[in-house]
Amino acid sequence: MADGVQRAGTTLPDGGEALAWRLEGMDCASCVAKVEGALARMPGVSAVEANLMGERLTLRLDRSAGPEATPETVERRLAAIGHPATRLAPPGAPATHRAREAASEAHARGEAFLHAHGDEDDDEAAEGRRWWQTAKGRLVLGLGALVAAAWGLSHLLPREAYWIYLAATLVALWPFGRRAVALARAGNPFSIETLMCVAALGAVAIGAAEEAAVVVFLFALGELLENVAAGRARAGIRALVELIPRTARRERADGAVEAVPAERLGVGDLVRVRPGDRVPCDGEIIEGRSSLDESPVTGESVPVPRGPGEPVLAGSVNADGNLRVRVTRAAADNTLARIARMVEEATASRAPTQRLVERFARWWTPGAMGAALLTILVPPLLFGGDWWTWTYRGLALLLVACPCALVISVPAAVASGLSAGARRGLLVKGGAALEAIGAARTVAFDKTGTLTAGRPRVTDVVPLAAGADDAAVLRSAAAVEAGSSHPLARSVVEAAAAHGIAPPPATEAGTVPGKAVFATVEGRRVEVGSPRHAAEAGAALPAAAAARIEALEAEGKTVVAVLSGGAPLGLLAFRDEPREDAAAGMAALRGLGVTPVMLTGDNERTGRAVAGALGMEVRAQLLPEDKLRVIEAMKADGPVVMVGDGINDAPALAAASVGVAMGGGTDVALEAADAALVRERVMGVAELVALSRATVANIRQNVGIALGLKALFLVTTLAGVTGLWIAILADTGATVLVTANALRMLRWRPAAVPGPSTEAPA
Repeated sequence: MADGVQRAGTTLPDGGEALAWRLEGMDCASCVAKVEGALARMPGVSAVEANLMGERLTLRLDRSAGPEATPETVERRLAAIGHPATRLAPPGAPATHRAREAASEAHARGEAFLHAHGDEDDDEAAEGRRWWQTAKGRLVLGLGALVAAAWGLSHLLPREAYWIYLAATLVALWPFGRRAVALARAGNPFSIETLMCVAALGAVAIGAAEEAAVVVFLFALGELLENVAAGRARAGIRALVELIPRTARRERADGAVEAVPAERLGVGDLVRVRPGDRVPCDGEIIEGRSSLDESPVTGESVPVPRGPGEPVLAGSVNADGNLRVRVTRAAADNTLARIARMVEEATASRAPTQRLVERFARWWTPGAMGAALLTILVPPLLFGGDWWTWTYRGLALLLVACPCALVISVPAAVASGLSAGARRGLLVKGGAALEAIGAARTVAFDKTGTLTAGRPRVTDVVPLAAGADDAAVLRSAAAVEAGSSHPLARSVVEAAAAHGIAPPPATEAGTVPGKAVFATVEGRRVEVGSPRHAAEAGAALPAAAAARIEALEAEGKTVVAVLSGGAPLGLLAFRDEPREDAAAGMAALRGLGVTPVMLTGDNERTGRAVAGALGMEVRAQLLPEDKLRVIEAMKADGPVVMVGDGINDAPALAAASVGVAMGGGTDVALEAADAALVRERVMGVAELVALSRATVANIRQNVGIALGLKALFLVTTLAGVTGLWIAILADTGATVLVTANALRMLRWRPAAVPGPSTEAPA
């Protein structure tokens, strides 16, 4: 959201107010430009952002700017330009759609989000309404009947045919003319409505009233077709929210079960999920075991076994067992709701190609009007051409120049690509990131938690101090690591617990960034860190220890040294196995012409052991600042994608051309990176690259269709082969073609990722 605009009715620190509306009639990118342009010049209005696919408007309003700085004034201007708006109520206020199902406190638990995601859309897919039940559908039917009546009367009264068509044209032009005037007064005199009205009135002036009436009808029909297509594209986002069941079986304090709206579930509530039921919330299993079909949320095709203590996602289907689940997220914050919100916001982020097309379109329309004027004037004045003929061709040129198909070509493809990815657990935060992923020739991976499962275990304990045994080394190390959430720290604590060792309390804990952790244990300073840190700290390891470290690292294990009182106490070795699909994921990337590189803080031998098994390059012993330098160096050769866990790798993720977080269901992964993988699969990175390239190819096809048809009909119009109604039909047809082509992206499948041999490159 622009400038922090987050919620309707939110008061900002500077005294302004963040407001939001749902808009009607948002069919193409030109609608976005019209809305933003019309409001940007209003007093007190700033940070205007219109979302095409979300049909949402957000802005900042400073009511102290004058009497016109009111929400009502904004709504009047929106209605005047053809986009009636419904203001979204602030959190806590009742919503019309859900109020019939739940009490008002449901809003405090997330109903505001669900209400804002299309429950009352004015498109063909919303509320079960068909196209003929919408305002634009009724307008098209009315205009069609008017033109048909004029055609019939013209045969009965041929002498009066011109006047009959003139009346039909003027009546049909009324709604579009009002909109064109409103847009001109708002600072947009070169709107598509202006082009169409000028062309239709010009046709009337030269006696082509019949064609003028058909032009207006076809223009309205084109807008309706855009509306229907946009509604179908939005359906992919809306379907995510609709996966959440409307009701849940909540357990009361006395153990009885009651049916309540899912929106009323709060954190800590207990719900029962029967076999075949869809899970109504994000939660944790308290009792029961079952297999869960998570494909609606993550795209995972195989049911996943779940038991006590394990998480479940809202929208997944319980296959075969009774479950008792504790709610861990409110409705507005569950995984599906956050994914839908992120995808909707991503569609408002303009891709570089889209920005280029929009800049081009701003000059295109006035340029087209100038070209049409020259077409009308130059041949008659300089070459003795017929005024009627060249006026007619100039007016047809105006209609050919309508940029609808061009400006919708990019956002329609991007929105479809984002929706297709979201359905399969590939989340991308906008068109810019989606374009950049496919252009990358290098993908850098963190090792722990990304290429590996992030669950290392202690494999070897090597005492070094005289009189020390395995238990002593584990006891001291576990005391230092007890308060850390690092994967290696958890594995030390788990290993100690497995041996029945209770670590003593530790005080004065701290870290040496990227090297070690330390604490005071039973009066002695204990440090757990890399062998390099031990050497830098002056704790010389015995020669036998150095040989043992080399042997362990050659096995792909990570070795840390435990120091007590500045002297070596022992060594711990860990191993974190690569994810099951890591090798296949690297092979798929190589098949796409992308070079995978591992960036790890582990030692060279461990890094090479893991990277060698996966067939990828490796840069080892990297501190966080070293990773940044490596990323910057790689970017000199082209875009770089960095894949990490979204927490420890945040600096590298931010420095890369595109940062991809592994584990899209977490808060950090959804917020920290440019893209996230809901399914923690390495293959998802190759799927992201394939999705990006498919989307970019779709964009190029759309731009080619739009410009190609424009060029074709420009030639035929100037040559006199095609006329007014063919010109507007060509524009409508091009718009429908590019939208239909973009909707093909909704059927994209990850199976498009190539699967070459898994042999490592030489």
